[in-house]
Amino acid sequence: MSKEPAPSMRHTRRWPASLAVIVVLALQLAVPAQITQLPRWLLPAIGVALLIPLVWMNPFRLRMDEPWLRYIELVLLAVLVLINAIYLIGMIAFLDSGHSTGGMVLVKAALLIWVTNVVAFAVWYWEIDRGGPFARMPEHEHEEERADLLFPQMTVDLPGWQGWLPGFTDYLFVAFTAATAFSPTDTMPLTARTKALMSVQSGISLLTIAIIAARAVNVL
Repeated sequence: MSKEPAPSMRHTRRWPASLAVIVVLALQLAVPAQITQLPRWLLPAIGVALLIPLVWMNPFRLRMDEPWLRYIELVLLAVLVLINAIYLIGMIAFLDSGHSTGGMVLVKAALLIWVTNVVAFAVWYWEIDRGGPFARMPEHEHEEERADLLFPQMTVDLPGWQGWLPGFTDYLFVAFTAATAFSPTDTMPLTARTKALMSVQSGISLLTIAIIAARAVNVL
């Protein structure tokens, strides 16, 4: 049985974030045509074009740092959130059109928007917390910024948790709970920018689940 990597090694893994983005991009091919006039291949094509240099430079672990790589990642996240917002607006327009008799169309679209919302903001938290993954690496020369998120592991003094660093799965859990509970759960946002991001994420999730998905269930 393979042992779980040390906290610092878990922190340097890039492939979980890349895999999550690839899954979301693939899901865009299944977006219902009723909620968007954009070609289904548009977002996956843009996303893959932006993802290729990120994966090429750091395929599995974070080893090579270039400022332009972070800019590309932020552009990729902005594209994901923007297209997702367009889909959300398209669903609202579809509901108002009076043609929303296909409940499965709305459920399918709502699920796609919700999953994209979770993954996009998980990568965003991962990218900005304490200045980014490279700044969080103890062996790197970047100056670490103040923490944006307060994880429970940062407040305990238990054997095995000294020097703990969050990995992408920790940020994915933060994004999942924020999208499910519409508020922070065990991990608290500390900075204004993180509070703003979490508010936007929770708002998108609330609108998707409480209004659109609920309407979809009613017309099934």
